[in-house]
Amino acid sequence: MHSLYDVPAPAKLNLFLHITGRRPDGYHLLESVFMLLDWHDVLHFERTASHQISREDLSGMALPADDLITRAARALQQATGCTQGVHIGIHKNLPAQAGMGGGSSDAASTLIALNRLWNLGLTRQQLQAIGLTLGADVPFFLCGHSAWVSGIGEVITPLTGENALPEQQFVVIKPEHGLDTGKIFGSELLKRDTKPATIADFAAKHYGFGQNDLQPVAESLQPEVTQAINWLKSFKLHARMTGSGSAVFAPLTQTVDLNSAPRTWKVRICKNLEIHPLLSWVSDNKL
Repeated sequence: MHSLYDVPAPAKLNLFLHITGRRPDGYHLLESVFMLLDWHDVLHFERTASHQISREDLSGMALPADDLITRAARALQQATGCTQGVHIGIHKNLPAQAGMGGGSSDAASTLIALNRLWNLGLTRQQLQAIGLTLGADVPFFLCGHSAWVSGIGEVITPLTGENALPEQQFVVIKPEHGLDTGKIFGSELLKRDTKPATIADFAAKHYGFGQNDLQPVAESLQPEVTQAINWLKSFKLHARMTGSGSAVFAPLTQTVDLNSAPRTWKVRICKNLEIHPLLSWVSDNKL
């Protein structure tokens, strides 16, 4: 068993995001397809002699005292009684406040890597239960595939076999400024009554299906979202926002002059991943 690992934490795009209702406790009911993307953070794990959890940004940036990476490591210790420690280094490539799930993916890759590094033997379902306590998107990144997601984000149906997504390149833009998810979900302008759909409805159109119900509110709060969408539309691309933004994307069906984008934007050509890079690291059953 090695005492260190380097692991990726891939981003996701919401190909669509429908709000179909709201529960009495205030949580929104949603339907979405979460698609894994080949743009990722890289996390470095090194087992230590003490039970302490420490981390550093390997590009030299200052980190907050606590984040989803350290919370995931602590949650795994607490759930298993593990007394081993770890030092975690992070190469942060994914933008924050983008709607691309960077923090949740970091947490999921942390759970997967430490489950292996500490030789804990937890199943995928056990890791997902811990992940759900960290954030609604974390269980998705533990499922190993792009997925149809519903409920409040906890009902995950992997899209495999005949439902697997076709290979496709995308242009992804993260404008300079991010968005506050709470402000979007709390807005009076948010449409919360989109009619429920099915995987078959989605499969008939894939990359052209539905809409992002959060996008109109996001555009009202952050004009850069509109600017990025219009820039993609100028190349005759079908553009929309992912998650709660502010990143936007479009399937790459035409040539795009990336150099014509504002320099404050992060613009990247990506493609979807068929499986999560760490899929084989977790078993669905106890060994």
